[in-house]
Amino acid sequence: MRKALLVIAAGAALMAPAAWPKEGPREWIDPATGHRIVRIDDRPGVYGLYFNYNAFTPNGDRMVYLTAEGIRTASTRDWSTKLVFRGTVDRLLFTGHTRPEAYYTTRPAGSDDGEGPSTVWVLNLDTGKSRRIAQLLGGRIESINADDTLLAGHRELAPPPPAIAAQGKRDPKTGSPSYSGTDAQGHPLSFAAAKARWMDARLSAKVPMEIFTIDTATGASHSIHRATDWLNHVQFSPKDPGLMMFCHEGPWHKVDRIWTIRTDGSALTKIHQRSMQGEIAGHEYWSSDGKAIWYDLQMPKGGMLWLARYEIESGGNAKKRIWYKVAHDQGAYHYLTSPDGTVVAGDGNDADKYISVFHPVADASPEAEDTLDAESLIATGTLRSERIVDLSRQDYTLEPNEHFTPDGRWMIYRANVEGKPVLYAAELAKAN
Repeated sequence: MRKALLVIAAGAALMAPAAWPKEGPREWIDPATGHRIVRIDDRPGVYGLYFNYNAFTPNGDRMVYLTAEGIRTASTRDWSTKLVFRGTVDRLLFTGHTRPEAYYTTRPAGSDDGEGPSTVWVLNLDTGKSRRIAQLLGGRIESINADDTLLAGHRELAPPPPAIAAQGKRDPKTGSPSYSGTDAQGHPLSFAAAKARWMDARLSAKVPMEIFTIDTATGASHSIHRATDWLNHVQFSPKDPGLMMFCHEGPWHKVDRIWTIRTDGSALTKIHQRSMQGEIAGHEYWSSDGKAIWYDLQMPKGGMLWLARYEIESGGNAKKRIWYKVAHDQGAYHYLTSPDGTVVAGDGNDADKYISVFHPVADASPEAEDTLDAESLIATGTLRSERIVDLSRQDYTLEPNEHFTPDGRWMIYRANVEGKPVLYAAELAKAN
């Protein structure tokens, strides 16, 4: 993506879309970063998965994504693509951990309610055959556990106020939500201001909710946790089938955001305790080895920025914490750690429009190592940056939602720098 942006910014000639080949990728070198970019797919409605949803088969040979015609796979070897399911899909969810399968939901014809009734399916990517798992009266599936035996999600137990339900619905094809409103003078609110007002109202509504699981073999559903907090972003541990993380959604300064819980409802644990007014934390995700939770930490909002790592033991007990200082040009909406845990990716933001890779560097000074009670305190470090993709033309209402390929060689992302949503791959090693 950086490359695409750089080519445009530098005035280099790109072939018009009409001249691009109808099949197969087209590639170039991003002149600002020196990394190779491959255009995987620019079909109408192309949609890549959210940053913390697994998009790859267990052996890493294929990535799943969605287009208007159905579910496709892209070969991580040569980025050739294949339509594996033709039909209307409400949401492509994720792939499984043990078999080459993709999970998705469908909704009744004419329904646009992202939290309404739906049917959950699993698709065998080799045969192209689907199996129905369960019928949901409402809610959203968000995760699958490490041995593919349980799905998990959240659902509302009572309808939210109509004015709230009408806002914030996300187009499953573009990923862009719809927020609108006017200020006291009747002037239209910006996207960010309208979203913030809607989220505050949704939190204040105290809608009863629950986190639930579904057995992938039988379709049986089980309630894990109920509250009038806004429950969201359910994520199973990638290694422990009985451990999940979830968040209290809403304006981050008004919630205790990050929690873990076991599938039997026990060991409810708050992961981060704020220590100052205005402090916020969020966009949490698991490390690939399941040993840590990472999250964006700001103390206070917009002030001192950290990428925080919380190491856990079985059951969610704290063992070690380290916070890496985020410099002014290292901001991102989403961070994600590589499969081998050595580097962290960031998808940029409106102020720093790059996809980057950050190399964590721990503070090894004598003062840090010799601090009184050092083992019980938060360790710190810094991030060394490497820019991969120029996104200077990106409209960030479409989130790039970066993904490392399982072999750690490529970064997958989506962008609208060519005037429409497109799915790309950037090679992390610089081109010769």
